[in-house]
Amino acid sequence: MGRPDLSRRQLLAAAGGLSVAASFGFAALGTGADALASGADTRVRYWNLFSGGDGANMITMLDAFRQANPDIDVKDSTLQWGNPFYTKLAMAAAGNRAPDLGVMHMGRVTGFSPGRLLDPWDVDLLAKYGVREQDYNPALWKRGVIDGKLYALPLDIHVQLCFYRKDVLGKAGLLGDDGRMIPVTSTDEWFDVLKKAKAVQKKGLQTIGLWTNDQNFQWWFFVAFYTQLGGKWFNDAHTEVLFDPDKATQVLEFLRRHVTDGYVVPGAPTGEQFINGAPFTWEGNWSVPVFSGAKLDYGATPLPPVFGTPATHAESHAFVLPHQAGRGGATNEGAHELAAYVVTHALQWAAGGHIPAYTPTLSTAAYKKLTPQNEYVSAMDHQATEPKVWFAGSTGVLAQDLGPVVVSSTMGSAKPASVARTMKKHLTKLLASKNPMDGRTAAQGGVVA
Repeated sequence: MGRPDLSRRQLLAAAGGLSVAASFGFAALGTGADALASGADTRVRYWNLFSGGDGANMITMLDAFRQANPDIDVKDSTLQWGNPFYTKLAMAAAGNRAPDLGVMHMGRVTGFSPGRLLDPWDVDLLAKYGVREQDYNPALWKRGVIDGKLYALPLDIHVQLCFYRKDVLGKAGLLGDDGRMIPVTSTDEWFDVLKKAKAVQKKGLQTIGLWTNDQNFQWWFFVAFYTQLGGKWFNDAHTEVLFDPDKATQVLEFLRRHVTDGYVVPGAPTGEQFINGAPFTWEGNWSVPVFSGAKLDYGATPLPPVFGTPATHAESHAFVLPHQAGRGGATNEGAHELAAYVVTHALQWAAGGHIPAYTPTLSTAAYKKLTPQNEYVSAMDHQATEPKVWFAGSTGVLAQDLGPVVVSSTMGSAKPASVARTMKKHLTKLLASKNPMDGRTAAQGGVVA
């Protein structure tokens, strides 16, 4: 039997039930009727979700591509980040109005009905333009492979980091001879570091920004430390929940202790406090331009391996080919060429804090000079990612379901052990649920790398 047809109702439900239908206004989709740029033979319509500094960096990279390839007219459109973006992309693909190239978070690809809403990449065509599997971290490449075909071409990994003020840590004796934060390998060592930093920090500030009441950040931190403990989610066939409540409780108690020991001010603005002198903050690498722009003397490492094994939460922006009934020809090749160009010219992207997925970039002299990027680049080899199931990924159902219960533990409205049991119940329910995109459970879906 074939996969069930996708209805408009299913697509809206798959995006989280948001009431976004009235905001569609398909002008952003493009019809192909507008004229090509002067001298261009081919148009590539490209949708992305990049705003702010990321948006500026992407525009710079697109302009460089246009200058190098005047025969290709790139028509780029930036849509609203999050579920509105994914809903529009899904409806465009289902209605055969999809752009030629798009961007997704890697964790969302499995749930996007590959083969129906996404087309696979032509790896030979990518190789023609300089992108090969051997140029990638193997685990990262495999995340984009479903049922033996590549559906997502990674652009970067973006990770959660431990930002630290060198001026404060220097006073506390917490910097090594290399000027970087001393290594931490256990929870006891970590809380000793916080205690020493608190003793010399400015009064009126928290010691560490932890986003205690933010469901996304708390979920990301949980994923990192649960992975450090070797925690499992499901069996390989996605028929059984292997989530370990005891390990989860250890993580939840660790996060909660930051509040009970007085190192966190719940609800305090984390980035602002760090700029004003707070010793630490845990933030995504996208904060690098902000802190560098503030001219702080700071460093950044992956989240501390307090449970022994290095692992920090990681997601990836990846290029995808939204489904087109007649995909092929010069436009399809142009989409491959554009994606390959951006991937292989990602030094500009690295300036925004992201770790380029194309590993030859990491060995260049220019990248090695970037600070603090050169301090946390090792996170590429210690990625803590969500399970490869349809309900995972950035702003996905998994984070929406489990993020708030992690917050309830960190903030103290529920006990860690109770929350851990609740998380397992949520995972059991999700594993049995069906993807609104194609009506299949995780066990029935194509997730084999």
